[in-house]
Amino acid sequence: MSLDVSPALLGQAERGEVDEAAFVDCVRTSLPYAWEMISSLVAQLKVDGGQFADNQTPPPDEQARGQLLRALASDAIRGALQRHFGVRLAFQNCHRVAVFPLDASVDETLARFTSVRSQLLNQSPELRDC
Repeated sequence: MSLDVSPALLGQAERGEVDEAAFVDCVRTSLPYAWEMISSLVAQLKVDGGQFADNQTPPPDEQARGQLLRALASDAIRGALQRHFGVRLAFQNCHRVAVFPLDASVDETLARFTSVRSQLLNQSPELRDC
């Protein structure tokens, strides 16, 4: 799953510094399923409050799954999304994405969500090949 990089953005990268807003827009247009997933979780967190918002619904197809994996496995993309939305992202498997506020009061909850224990408890035979 590759980003659809415009010639202008590629030119920026070749010359040196890249405008992060332009990079985030590239991610938005290249990975629409991942963008919508994260955007909706950020909105849910703002509306509902609480310590985090997460998704537990599998992606509709392999392309959508690939978009989530691409967005969250790339340090550059993940970091840019976190800065853009002002949240911390956590990822447990092919679809369990969570957004946490930057507030240090949720550090323990984030640590539990990303723990080895939680990773193991979040497994199931249905997710074996995701």
